[in-house]
Formats: sequence, structure tokens, C-alpha cells
Amino acid sequence: MAGSIIPSTSSGEAAGTTKLGRLNAAVERSWVGRRFRLAARGTRFTTELRAGTATFLTMAYILAVNASILSDSGATCTVEDCDAPSPGCKFPPVDPGYAACVARARRDLIVATAASSLIGSFIMGVLANLPIALAPGMGTNAYFAYTVVGFHGSGTLPYRTALAAVFLEGLIFLFISIVGLRSKLAQLIPKPVRISSSAGIGLFLAFIGLQSNEGVGLVGFSSSTLVTLGACPASQRASVAPVVTYPNGTVALMPGGAVSGGILCLSGRMTSPTFWLAAVGFLIIAFCLIKNVKGAMIYGILFVTFVSWPRHTAVTAFPDTPAGDESFNYFKKVFDAHRIRSTAGALDFRGIGHGYFWEALVTFLYVDILDTTGGLYSMARFAGFVDDATGEFEGQYFAFMSDATAIVFGSLLGTSPVTAFIESSTGIREGGRTGLTALTAAAYFAAALFVTPLLASIPSWAVGPPLVLVGVMMMRAVAEVDWNDMRQAVPAFMTLALMPLTYSIAYGLIGGISTYMLLHSWDWARDAAARLGCRRKVGGGGGEGARAESSGGGEAEQGKEMESA
Repeated sequence: MAGSIIPSTSSGEAAGTTKLGRLNAAVERSWVGRRFRLAARGTRFTTELRAGTATFLTMAYILAVNASILSDSGATCTVEDCDAPSPGCKFPPVDPGYAACVARARRDLIVATAASSLIGSFIMGVLANLPIALAPGMGTNAYFAYTVVGFHGSGTLPYRTALAAVFLEGLIFLFISIVGLRSKLAQLIPKPVRISSSAGIGLFLAFIGLQSNEGVGLVGFSSSTLVTLGACPASQRASVAPVVTYPNGTVALMPGGAVSGGILCLSGRMTSPTFWLAAVGFLIIAFCLIKNVKGAMIYGILFVTFVSWPRHTAVTAFPDTPAGDESFNYFKKVFDAHRIRSTAGALDFRGIGHGYFWEALVTFLYVDILDTTGGLYSMARFAGFVDDATGEFEGQYFAFMSDATAIVFGSLLGTSPVTAFIESSTGIREGGRTGLTALTAAAYFAAALFVTPLLASIPSWAVGPPLVLVGVMMMRAVAEVDWNDMRQAVPAFMTLALMPLTYSIAYGLIGGISTYMLLHSWDWARDAAARLGCRRKVGGGGGEGARAESSGGGEAEQGKEMESA
């Protein structure tokens, strides 16, 4: 087994001389202790609670971030929700009715995120007995929202159809988990693409976090260079749209085009108050990560959010507009057992015959196979569960089925694929060794279901810094690429470069795999020709060769007889 990193239990607690020691001893002897094998894994009940708390603190940001990203797609809202329905009412300036629908959908998605995380973590804790929590994955949610569905529904599939793709992908994922194909399928992907894909997703997330719609606004639009420095106040931003000018002088929106709101800075670069507030939040998170402070992400989000909640300030999350007034009135409720009204059970299979549907499904499946399987293995090895001889770990079979089952439930609730969160490593570092760590995190997600008004009031400039720093942490994978071997380096670079630059995880994967195949095609063809040539030579000259060999054998035997004589 790999070495364990769990700290040892203090002698006082082990002897049961303290209140905590007596509590731990009692739980260890109980059915709970035997069921979760506390003694066998060298851990204590209170240690598991502390580890579960640390895990939740480091991944709680997903409640706000996931809902914000998915709501950018418009969720289930359509032009029918606009006060004045028209093809362009979904785009800036957004129709008030459509904006209100998106706000309601964001609240639904916060609950869906919490509920799917609760279900996934609970299944993992009970069935697999592993200290790993689950939640909708970063990267796949961005691909779902910005590539498949598109900003306010401008992508290739409607939200409901995209959920159907996730649902079917979850069923396929569950099937290959049951029959044991997950690890074998992951090994079919070229190694440089497999390694660099996580870094490419990190760059993609960082790029999203630096923009205005779902981030700090540092990156803006440029008509000559596509992107440039931004961070100007909202009053100095303009919308951009592709237009066509007809011979009579009429200017109209280009067919299929979409209006991108607030991305062009007219003046006042680097003077946005919300940007500088987000920069402070970024530094808070970064310093906490440097000092290994548990819950670094959530501390930065909370600081920026608390400063943004008071009204009538330059950084308020509740501007003096009808939408701001509605958001503030909902915020004042504080506690609310919100019921999912728009996204639960919103699957639509009518687009199953389209190529885009299967492109999205295959991409979701590929990312889940790589990220979830790789994440589970890395955390199991970190905890010392992996058997070095077989490469397997205790609870592996049920762990694979747990996250696949969570994907199916998540799609029924209306969210993107659920995955094992790498932030669970913080709980393992705190001493988590059993499923009680995952169940503790699940209990926190259950509590989050009742504070939806607070979670729905987290502004985008509080969400941007965590996205950038998640990208920083995902970049560590590039160190595993052999950059001295160009046949490995080129596909790896194409994968991680195309993901953010094409705003698509799928295009990055296709580019990386295609480049790998092209660069290796000559070697593959030469090897195939060599093998084919050898077979023809052996098969075609079999009779003559056999006769020569027989003759040679007879001459050898005759020579031996003469030598003996």
C-alpha cells in the first residue's frame, strides 16, 4: 500500500481520558465505527468531522460559481419569457422579463448544485466508504454553458436537450463503471492529450474568470486584437454585435449573430471599483493558499461578497434598478427553502438525432472518464489506499459507480455532470480516512439548501478570483509532459492552447488528438508495413524455406556422422 499521510492520534485521546477521547471510543465500538471501519483505518470520529468540514470549506465556492456559470446560458428561459418577445430580447440590452427568468433559474441552480452534491457525497460515503466529496465539476460546467448551450441560448443545443445529453452520458458512464471499462478507456487517450487536458481546462476557467460576464472584467474586447485590457466601470462599457448593412442603408443584426453585452471599454480602463475589490479577494485567496489555510476560496468569496452587499455604493451587488430591487428583496429573506421550479426534470430528447447532441455527449463522457477516474486515483493514492502491486484501491468499484450515479441524478435536477472534487484532498490532509468525511460534507450541503437567498446574492466579481486560482492549481499537470519530445509536446500544447482560444473544451481535445495522430501516422504506417512485409515473406517462401532447412538439416547430420567416424 502507498504511504499514509494521516496524522497520528494523540495519546490522551487514544486512551479515552478526555471527553473527545471517550466520544471517539464509544463511536468506534458502535455500529457506525464498525460499518465505516474507523479502527481498521486508524482514524477517529472527531477527525472525520474535522476533515469533512475542511473539505466543504474548500469546495463550497461551487454553490455560487456553478449556478452563475450555468445561468449564463439562460437555463430554461426562452424568448417567451420576455416582456416584449423578439429574437433579440435575450441579448443586451436584455429584456426585463428574460432577466427576471434568469435570476429565478439561478436560484434553482443553486439548489440543484447543493442537492446533487449532497446526493453524490452521500452515495460515495455510504457505498464506497471513501473520504471524497462530489459536486458539479469545474470545466464541464463551462463547456455545458458556454459551448453547448451558449450565452443565453446562442449555442448548438437548447438547455433542456443538453441536460438529456448529460443524462444519457451518465447512464453510459454508469454502465462502463459496472462492467469495469473505465480505467481501460482512459488509457486509450494519447498520454500528452490526457495530461494537458486538465491544464487546458484550467486556462479556460481562468479566461472566463478574467472576463466581465462571469469574472473580474480585466479582459475586454478589441476590434483589432480580439482581446485587450479592460476593467472599466460598467457605465463605460458598450455592447458589441455583428451587423450587416443592406444596399438601402439599413443596418440589422447578422442572422445567427448575438449581442455581447458590456465587453467593449470606451474609456476608463483599470478604474472599475469592482475590479479592484476582486483583486483584493484574489490576494486574500492566494495568500491563504500559500499558507495552506483551509477554506481559502470561501474566505476570498465571503470578503468580496460582504463588501458588495450594502446598497448605494460603487461596488454594490444591488444597483438601483428594477432587477436590483428584486434581487435585494429576495436577499432580505436570508432563509428560504427554495423549490426547484424550472430545471428539475427539464430533459428534452427531441434533439437526439443531431450531430451536436452526440458531440456534446462524447465530450462529457471523455472528460468524466479522464477527470473523475484520474481524480479518484490521485486522492486514493494521496490517502495511502492504492495497492502498488495491483494499482487498485479499496472501495474502487463502488466509488466508480457512485460518481456515475450522481451524474444521472444531477441531470434530473438540472445541473452539469457531477464529479469527484480534487479539493477532497484537503480533508484527507486533515486526517479523513472513511466515508464519514464525505457524509459530513453532505450534511453541510444539506444545510446550504436553506440559505439560497444569501448564495444567490454573490456577485460575479466575487466568483472570478476563485476561477482564476482554480486554473492556477490545474496547471500543475503540464510538468508531466515530456517537452523535449516534440511528438508529445506539440499535441499537448495544441490541446491546452485551443481550449481557451476557441472557448471550447471539445475543440481542444479534437485538436490535440488529431495532431497526435498526424505526427505519429508515419511511424504507425512504417510499423504496419514492416509487420505486413514480414508475414508475406514468411508465408510466400514457406515451402522453399522449409525444404532448404530440411536439406541443411540433413547435411548437418551427415557432417556429424563423418566427424564421428
